[in-house]
Amino acid sequence: MSSMPNPSQLISFIVPLMNEEDTLVELYDGIAKHVPADSQFEVIFVDDGSSDNSWQIVQSLVEVYRDNVRGIRFRANRGKAAALTAGYRAARGSIVFTMDADLQDDPKEIPRFLDELARGFDLVSGWKKKRHDPWHKVLPSRIFNWMLSRVSGVKLHDHNCGFKCYRKELVDELTLYGELHRMVPSLAKMKGFRCSEIVVDHHARQFGKSKYGIERFLRGFSDMLTVGFQRRFGERPSHPINGIGVTILAVAVSLIGIGFLSGVTRIQGLLCVLFGLVVGCMGIATFLVGQIGEMIIRGGLSSQKLPVVEDIGLDQFSKQPISLSYVEIGKKATSERILEKSEIGSEPCHTDRVSN
Repeated sequence: MSSMPNPSQLISFIVPLMNEEDTLVELYDGIAKHVPADSQFEVIFVDDGSSDNSWQIVQSLVEVYRDNVRGIRFRANRGKAAALTAGYRAARGSIVFTMDADLQDDPKEIPRFLDELARGFDLVSGWKKKRHDPWHKVLPSRIFNWMLSRVSGVKLHDHNCGFKCYRKELVDELTLYGELHRMVPSLAKMKGFRCSEIVVDHHARQFGKSKYGIERFLRGFSDMLTVGFQRRFGERPSHPINGIGVTILAVAVSLIGIGFLSGVTRIQGLLCVLFGLVVGCMGIATFLVGQIGEMIIRGGLSSQKLPVVEDIGLDQFSKQPISLSYVEIGKKATSERILEKSEIGSEPCHTDRVSN
């Protein structure tokens, strides 16, 4: 793997979004401005079931900047992990960025990510050291990051930062579901990739409202346990089952021996203890079987071909099907689907790019 990015390479930006109609034009403008002048780029907007005019804005951007903008639309909300997976599969660039659509991520950081990637890393994650979010969002995030660092062995300050830069070979090995998008650095390390972290500017949200609450924080713990289990037993999932089975058997034999040595009158108590052990063993086995099932499902998802509902004008887009129901638009979007410039809310953003 070459450590220095090719200056003439294509860079893909994946932007999952939901009800962000006020931010998309400005976000594209910022990305176009800060991509190195000697690089090609594409922005892939993934609309995760918006109910506002976000998709119409994406269509307009595709028409105005047809060489640089693509769109994927889900019929219903499927979650950030699903949106990112669809973007990963559509990306053509040798370097891939992910960014949130709410303008809290600053595109001026793009050159710094590329510089860090050039040092030989496969994934560079942002660290929102000074966050402009309410405390009830910051505190759970810090607790989650602290716990995940210890469970996964990846010592980052901000695992969950949506602003990341990847090499394409890493992206090609990622299949996300549930809340696993929050654990990409951990998954990358498990696959042998090198990860780094840089401090990035974080802006207060100006439009809309956060889509995440405490329930998302709680859902993440289940996937955190999954990552921890796979990190330790991913290549030998039968070992914990065998070890627990031997331990339970040894305890059972010992208790039976104690029961016989103590006399028949205590056999009822012994039976109660043995019954409790059997029930406990069944519970543990159920959990472990669930973890193994998780691995099997994960392997199946990575090779699954997903049927495309509609594919419009993406001449260079890989035609592999996608299991998430969505509609794609690209380089040849039809004029009847495009908003007039006045409907976007501003003049079309420029495509001049500056190198920093």
